[in-house]
Amino acid sequence: MFIAETQVRVRYAETDQMGVVYHSNYFPYFESARAESIRDLGFTYADMEKMGVVMPVVDVHCRYLRPARYDDLLTIKTMLKELPTHHKIEFHHEVYNEKDELLAVGKIILYFIESATMKRTTMPAQLLEKMKPYFG
Repeated sequence: MFIAETQVRVRYAETDQMGVVYHSNYFPYFESARAESIRDLGFTYADMEKMGVVMPVVDVHCRYLRPARYDDLLTIKTMLKELPTHHKIEFHHEVYNEKDELLAVGKIILYFIESATMKRTTMPAQLLEKMKPYFG
C-alpha cells in the first residue's frame, strides 16, 4: 500500500457562516494531496500530460465526521490500497486535524485517458515502476 501525507491550512474563504469548512472545499484538498503524493514518488501530473495521458475524475465520495474550522492545520493522508493494473486508479483520503481526530474520509476514482483519443489506457510505465515497490 502506498501512503503519503500532505498538510493544508484552512483559509477563511473556505469556511461557511458557521465557521466550518464548506463541504465542497474538501475536494480541492483531496486534489492537492493526490498531486503531492504523486510528486513524492518523483513524478508529476505534468510529466504524465507530456506523455499524452490525462486523469479525469469519474467518481467522488466524501463522508464528513467532524468539522474543520478556520486556521486548522489539516493533514490529508492519501492511500493507494491497490496497484492499478488497468485504466482506473482509486485514491483513498483521510483528513485529520492537529488533535489527530479523523474529520472526513474520501474516495476518488480517476481514469487514465490518452489525451489524443480520449480513450482509456493504463498507467504510464514510468509511474507504475515508481509505485511497484509499495505493493510487495
